[in-house]
Amino acid sequence: MNMHTDAPSHDTDCDVAIIGAGPAGAAAAARLSHLGWRVHVIERSHFPRFAIGESLLPQSMAYLEAAGLLEAVQRAGYQPKNGAAFTRRSRTTAIDFRDKSTPGWGTTYQVPRADFDQRLIHAAGALGATLEFGTTVTAFDAHAMHPTLQLEDEQGMARRLNARYVLDASGYGRVLARLEGLERDPRAEPRMAIFSHVEDGIEDADYDREKILIGVHPEDAGIWYWLIPFADGRASVGVVGDIETLTAHGDCPEARWQTLIDREPRFRQLLHQARRVREVNEIRGYAASVTQLHGPGYALLGNAGEFLDPVFSSGVTIALHSAHLAAPLVDRQLRGESIDWHADFEAPLRAGVDTFRAFVEAWYAGTLQTIVFHEAPPPRFKRWISGVLAGYAWDHDNPFVTASRRRLAALAEVCAQRDEVRS
Repeated sequence: MNMHTDAPSHDTDCDVAIIGAGPAGAAAAARLSHLGWRVHVIERSHFPRFAIGESLLPQSMAYLEAAGLLEAVQRAGYQPKNGAAFTRRSRTTAIDFRDKSTPGWGTTYQVPRADFDQRLIHAAGALGATLEFGTTVTAFDAHAMHPTLQLEDEQGMARRLNARYVLDASGYGRVLARLEGLERDPRAEPRMAIFSHVEDGIEDADYDREKILIGVHPEDAGIWYWLIPFADGRASVGVVGDIETLTAHGDCPEARWQTLIDREPRFRQLLHQARRVREVNEIRGYAASVTQLHGPGYALLGNAGEFLDPVFSSGVTIALHSAHLAAPLVDRQLRGESIDWHADFEAPLRAGVDTFRAFVEAWYAGTLQTIVFHEAPPPRFKRWISGVLAGYAWDHDNPFVTASRRRLAALAEVCAQRDEVRS
């Protein structure tokens, strides 16, 4: 790979240091390596490693394509996905992402993240990024021109890594948010997710493997379920709700998971032959927020800054969008341009995150559930909502992006009134 003539002298180890080798880190590393910069990715764990967030949104395909990573994903043979199905009290409805208001991809994949993340980061490595696994970032010195990371390997050996810019894509590790004191109250109810993988054994002819299935607990609309089928006959199955309510359903994760799955009729019916193939795990209090997404010589990508909720599978899309915004800005800054990171990165990124947040809040408030389970929502409204749920949360031509809360509330009121008339 040819290096830029304006690359720094020997006092820096790399042009860009990226903390974390997940989707955001891989996408940023791929784009910046392709542009010729010396990119060094530091990852605490070893790949492949398990992760949730296995149902992608169509908008993410454009970001993968821009990063040069789409071909690696398409070669993998993942389960195609074209929408989301919803079930509540034996009533099932669906949203097809191909029928949306926003132009662009309408299909994507359901992906085992261990394989997906490994493919992405190794594709970034093939483009020239240096990959370092089993290494932890223990300290950070922020500097507009010469940020420095303190690293420690698994043998306890410490060293410094000098860069010209740092991107934090550490996900739930939230490395720079902790080290720089950026964490703040996410203002979200503390919820938990309980999940596992199964050989699903589903034989129901009416079951559509090209859609994620989201279920609602028949007595408690604040508890919801996911069923994400993979191409090999396995599936990811999880339950989400407030911590106190879910922990009351059993004395261990396995008992809670099984008890709750058995409470939802459609899930119980579909999974009656399922066999669990990995342990049941729990994540508690996963929502996160930060006071700022950038600082002197660094920016935060994806979950390293903000994480909302898994209900609409927005995590990977937000991560990839953040890398899509940040990588060209890093390139320009390293070339000597002055970048307004708030105007060009933080503000537009947060705008889309806030759209997703409005939809998450509407789901738990029951507003969006009223719309989703309405028998015949107006077609153009459904296409607008499909656009957001397909990941196009930055499409300002969509009125449910520009005025999410107000329009969701108004549409839910109309749907509720029609339901009352029918009843």
